[in-house]
Amino acid sequence: MNQYLIAANTKRGQLIFNIFRPIDLYIALGGTLVTFLMFLIIKPGTLFLAILTLLPVLVCAFLVIPIPNYHNMLCVLQNIYRFYFVERQQFKWRGWCCKDEFKD
Repeated sequence: MNQYLIAANTKRGQLIFNIFRPIDLYIALGGTLVTFLMFLIIKPGTLFLAILTLLPVLVCAFLVIPIPNYHNMLCVLQNIYRFYFVERQQFKWRGWCCKDEFKD
């Protein structure tokens, strides 16, 4: 009893801070750097320019935020893209009847 081949937390042990993959941190760091450079270049004086300047870090934070049942939003969007545009397969379903009265 309770003899498992793989520990329940093996995947989390491979993640940084038990949450992020290396690509997630690169995305977050890239968005932060772009936002910082945009603040230095644009120097926003209006609300519209401030929102436009903050947009890269907001988008990157949205992509790497952890969500339940998936790793993060980036994984969800990748799965949606693969399902609808890349690996769309046609499966032919052959069923069976559990009662003999439906058989011919």
